Amino acid sequence: MQSAISICKAFGDETRMQIMLMLFSAEELCVCELTAALDLSQPKISRHINILRGAGLVESERRGQWLFYRIAGSVPAWVDALLHSEQTQFGPALMRANERLSGMASRPERCC
Repeated sequence: MQSAISICKAFGDETRMQIMLMLFSAEELCVCELTAALDLSQPKISRHINILRGAGLVESERRGQWLFYRIAGSVPAWVDALLHSEQTQFGPALMRANERLSGMASRPERCC
């Protein structure tokens, strides 16, 4: 069970909020996709993912060489409400991130 304090601390960074919003809209992404979408280095994205995972906000699933991340199924309902409301504020940044993601040359396959 996640504590409200650890969740709020995890949301206290713009990059982590953007990662959560990307996962909220895309359902699941791998680190390489988040790296392309947010135009950040792989170690930086991985560090932020680890903080989100530590707060119980994201979970992962390995498929072949890819590790896909998604919002944890056990997040409180208020987290979904927060992400829904933050989509408006982060709208322009998310549009740019989705454009970069669409332009990504070799995205991993979703099928097993």
